[in-house]
Amino acid sequence: MRVGMQYGPDYWDGDRRFGYGGYRFIPGRWKPVAEALIETYKLGPGSKVLDVGCGKGFLLHEMLLLEPGLSVRGLDVSPHALDGATDLVKQHLFEYRAESPYPFVDNEFDLVISLTTLHNLRVFDVQKALAEIERVGKQGYVMLESYRNERELFNLECWALTCKSFFDNEEWVWLYDQFGYTGDYEFIYFE
Repeated sequence: MRVGMQYGPDYWDGDRRFGYGGYRFIPGRWKPVAEALIETYKLGPGSKVLDVGCGKGFLLHEMLLLEPGLSVRGLDVSPHALDGATDLVKQHLFEYRAESPYPFVDNEFDLVISLTTLHNLRVFDVQKALAEIERVGKQGYVMLESYRNERELFNLECWALTCKSFFDNEEWVWLYDQFGYTGDYEFIYFE
């Protein structure tokens, strides 16, 4: 966990016990997600998308392949991840913390997404990140890791080395409401 939480080379591309165990670009892997986001949120030429916790930016890469007229930005805390981005998106990514005030104006983005990031923050930082996602985006989509029973909690504790906010799905929904987040959300579970 200590190594993984550094979000360095070991986490992204090192031994599997520290994180991903080699997170590389696989053409088309993120295409179904990119297609769903573009279709669901009606994104077209000129639409602006921000990815909070973009990692190596592979989802944004696929979105640009499908809709080259998009304006994309991605932020992540990991310089190693950002260095591993493809040439197509590298220029659109920058190092930044999800819980810091974003350097964008209100409603600047048509869509702000954050996939498997916010559970890596402590709850008061989750509140800050959600407030910024809400502020800069006309629409939001957040997906994170959660659990519905003790077995899934155990699996989450074993699997998610960087997780700091362990809440079940009902608790997350309650937090979204308390923190004023009005966007869309989903959860993934380790069954």
